[in-house]
Amino acid sequence: MGWMSQVIRDEPGGEEAAWESAPSPCIDVCKYKRQGRCIACSMTKLEKQAFPHSGGAAQKRAFINALIGRLEETGRNPAFWAYTYRHKCEREGVPCPIEIEEG
Repeated sequence: MGWMSQVIRDEPGGEEAAWESAPSPCIDVCKYKRQGRCIACSMTKLEKQAFPHSGGAAQKRAFINALIGRLEETGRNPAFWAYTYRHKCEREGVPCPIEIEEG
């Protein structure tokens, strides 16, 4: 994850709350091509349906970390997804659980 700083927040007490309230990684592009995965977030339709029910902070953190890894494995820079996801969190009024490394 060279383009990102830590994926977990360092704020005391903020880490679990940020991950607990993390919205779905879907960034509302929803175009399925690559092996049934969305071209924007790399999730399948089944994963998108399951995410709201995928458990607590630890499960959401693991899923989003795996998603970032999946984007990197396909040769795509996850920065587009990450910046769009941060804006989604801002629109929904929840803390974004990921930190983006600048520069």
